[in-house]
Amino acid sequence: MRKSRYGYGGPSNFEIGAKTLVREKLQACLLLVMGIVAWALPAQASTDTLAQANSALQAGEADTALSLLDSLPPSAEVHNLRCRVFFTLEQWDAAATECQQAVNLEGQNSDYHMWLGRALGEKADRASFLSAFSMAKRARAEFEEAVQLDARNAPAMADLGEFYYEAPGVVGGGADKADQVAAELDRLDPERAHELRGRTAESRKDYATAERELKLALATSKHPAYRWMTLASFYYRHERWSEMNSALRSGVKAEEADRQAAVALFNGASMLAQHNLEPSFAVEMFRQYLASAAKSEEAPAFVAYTRLARLEASLGDLGGARRGRVAALGLAHSYRPALELKF
Repeated sequence: MRKSRYGYGGPSNFEIGAKTLVREKLQACLLLVMGIVAWALPAQASTDTLAQANSALQAGEADTALSLLDSLPPSAEVHNLRCRVFFTLEQWDAAATECQQAVNLEGQNSDYHMWLGRALGEKADRASFLSAFSMAKRARAEFEEAVQLDARNAPAMADLGEFYYEAPGVVGGGADKADQVAAELDRLDPERAHELRGRTAESRKDYATAERELKLALATSKHPAYRWMTLASFYYRHERWSEMNSALRSGVKAEEADRQAAVALFNGASMLAQHNLEPSFAVEMFRQYLASAAKSEEAPAFVAYTRLARLEASLGDLGGARRGRVAALGLAHSYRPALELKF
């Protein structure tokens, strides 16, 4: 304040300018904060929606997952999740297209290459000879790229090993290559390494080694219920019925002590359903899986409902079968096997 001849008067020009400058700076800071908040809120909302979509995928709620993903702007993660939803729906063309988009947007992500390899592999299994030849080579290249990008990606390494022992040499397969992958897996994931060796040995018709390696996978597993079901499948393929039944029941018992391994119930029930064995036991396992809180995209709930419905129909429970079909389509309205159920 300046002092006038009449006492203290109004503020000086300097004081007015200083206050104006402070006010302008405060306004600028406020606008900056508001801008940051405006940017952060949609980003957080997108993150939350992605998390919700992934949760829906794990729960087998395919329609919900796709609806959530459709509400988001395109990104590598959105395309990858869409790919995985279509993968559970067995819509291989759509899955491969979405996974390719994810790779195009983020080519250094090992998991995106792995999922593209999986989708291409499924397409190859159902394609004509010439198309299958080309797609199988592309699938192999994607698995190899996934491992090259991340040498600690054990699931991708296991997928590559599986490709090698299953595919003919003309598309880059070979059991000797699978052996090399198993050796690399030893230091990352001994359980997967033993399983790969077991399946490779079985492809060579070395059944004694195959059984031994599958039992070693069981012995090293933190979730043995899974490995009991793998062993049961091995015994089925070699018509060792008593051992198959024993392994299945051991798997169910192991799951009771490890509720995070509920997918093992789906696996065991699916094996029985596929081969029309012990339908009542398969029904029980499917129901236990569907009642579990540990469902996963590895065992989509709508697939479980569809397979359960078939079994219930075969046992004369048409009411239960119809309810299963409705439940399946309520989760995934375009799932063709459920649409094809006629009851």
